[in-house]
Formats: sequence, C-alpha cells, structure tokens
Amino acid sequence: MRLEPADGGMFRERAGWRYPPPYDFYNDDGQPVKNPERFLAVRDDDGSLLGFYYFEHGEDAFVFGLGLRPDLTGRRFGESFVRVGLDHLQTRYSPRRVVLDVAAFNQRAIRLYRRAGFVETGRHTETFDGHGAMEFIDLELHP
Repeated sequence: MRLEPADGGMFRERAGWRYPPPYDFYNDDGQPVKNPERFLAVRDDDGSLLGFYYFEHGEDAFVFGLGLRPDLTGRRFGESFVRVGLDHLQTRYSPRRVVLDVAAFNQRAIRLYRRAGFVETGRHTETFDGHGAMEFIDLELHP
C-alpha cells in the first residue's frame, strides 16, 4: 500500500462510493470535505484507490479515522489496512494516545478495532440530517 497526500481526485472518487445499508451512513453527503489536509490517500501498486486515512492532532491524543472502498469491506482486508495506518501514525508522530470513534451499529468495524488493540472508553450520541440520532463508541488504542 502506498500513502500519499489526498487530492481533489481522491475526494471525487470517494464521493462516488456507495455502501450497502446500514453502512450507507458512511456514504458521502455531498458537502465539502473539512480539513482535507488531514487526509491521506491509500493506493495499491497500480494506483487504484483502496481507501483513506484521517489524522488529527487533538489536545492530548491523535484522532485516527479511516475509510475503506466499499467493495473491499468484509473481505478480511481491514486488519492490514488499519495496521498500516497505525504504523504510519506511530512512525510520523509518535503519539502517546490514539483515539477513534465508530457508529455503534458497525459491529464489523468494532471487532476489527478491538483486534487491533483498541478498547472502549465511552459512548456518545450525535445527530445527523437524514439519519437522526446515532450512538458512537469511543475507543482508545492500548498496544
């Protein structure tokens, strides 16, 4: 996997991704991407977009986000995808803490994050147009 700064082409391609229900929550909402400089495109050796990472330096932790192309989800590719992102984060920033959150319905991703060493630290609810109130699980990396 090759990591490179995200560009307009990556965001346009990502905007066309369509996940099946209930994962369609993760479909692009058509709004401009906030903080595009915090994204990295992840490509294979042929240059095909596999997904993206998002890194945000918070007050006391790095926020880790990611997205995998819809046709690659559920195919046991996620664990290596998460590991590459975490390795990059560790090498580049050496964070003391890494956190992420995930929609509580997304049991597939929750199992993946737990295998990667994340543990639940809390829960919160956010409200989204078209989706209503959504519960999220807060996770922190414990290597």
